[in-house]
Amino acid sequence: MASLALFGRQPLLVAYIVLGAVIGPYGLGWVSDVELIGQIGSVGIIFLLFLLGLDMQPQVLWRVLREVTHVTLISSSLFALVGFAVGNLFGYSMIENIIIGVAMMFSSTIIGIKLLPTTALHHKHSGELMVGMLLMQDFLAIFVLLLLISGDITSGNLLPLGKSLIALPALVGGSFLAVKVVLQPLFSRFDRIGEYVFLLALGWCLGIAELAEYSGLSREIGAFIAGISIATSPISQYIALNLKPLRDFFLILFFFSLGSGFNLSLIPNIAIAACVLAALMLVIKPLIYHWLLKNQSETESLAWDIGFRLGQNSEFSLMIAYLAFNTGLIGSHSSHLIQATAILTFLVSSYIVVLNFPSPIAISDKLRRD
Repeated sequence: MASLALFGRQPLLVAYIVLGAVIGPYGLGWVSDVELIGQIGSVGIIFLLFLLGLDMQPQVLWRVLREVTHVTLISSSLFALVGFAVGNLFGYSMIENIIIGVAMMFSSTIIGIKLLPTTALHHKHSGELMVGMLLMQDFLAIFVLLLLISGDITSGNLLPLGKSLIALPALVGGSFLAVKVVLQPLFSRFDRIGEYVFLLALGWCLGIAELAEYSGLSREIGAFIAGISIATSPISQYIALNLKPLRDFFLILFFFSLGSGFNLSLIPNIAIAACVLAALMLVIKPLIYHWLLKNQSETESLAWDIGFRLGQNSEFSLMIAYLAFNTGLIGSHSSHLIQATAILTFLVSSYIVVLNFPSPIAISDKLRRD
């Protein structure tokens, strides 16, 4: 399935989702214990957020975020309003409309970075802008995940959220202190023993994740904090490089479990809404990004380039649908609507970028850039 996806110039996560839908309980039924796969796959989200934190160098991050904060906040708000309006149009409940709107706010970090040439990613202004916007969206997504996990927003009981907001700075402060007092000396003393560095990083990630869960936050939030706390360490990039294969393996299982939980019999009920919502996102996202970046004095070509590269929904949309459904905030129909919309935008946006902009997997030799 992955081979077919690559021949079709598609991101691999689409292959994992499709495979899950085909051989899962709602498809051929070859895999029945989807819950177990989902639990294993959730480790992939923990590693994803840990590595995301590892990549956030405070100095560079601060400079880029100042440039893109207003662009990201305005665009995300507009996308959320469109998602809310479409959900309302098709008769979903208020809380479901809010979740649908929130899920439309983000663009895919995986697709955006994978289809961006490495030279642009590391050496050009367009790469800096894209990474900054994606990181700002990641911050917003982290906050949304915190709300979904910690606050019972349906009943108005925000006491758990209040406890989490108190626990959050305590965990952040404690983590940075522990890194300075314990982890940094250990890394400095044994940095030549790669296996030990790998084990210590793994233990730090999972340990802070469990501590966050115990504190009323979530394992995902804890992993993100664990990553940020050692991002300034000289050994952070070595850790990131060694953990990526582990992260990718568990993410395969996560996206497979998402596809396995996709009830194919619901497609007739959500097909029209998903197509309408996906079409709106594919049209509106490039236009809004282009307009905002032009107003920021960026060039016409750069504004269109970034607009189309960020013209899809995010893997965070899938996580939001997954968590919101598991916590009982939304029903099966709205969860499947968010997932179907994301998958459609992944497919169409990938083709738009591959056929029209420089990318490592471009069909045209003229557009292919490593």
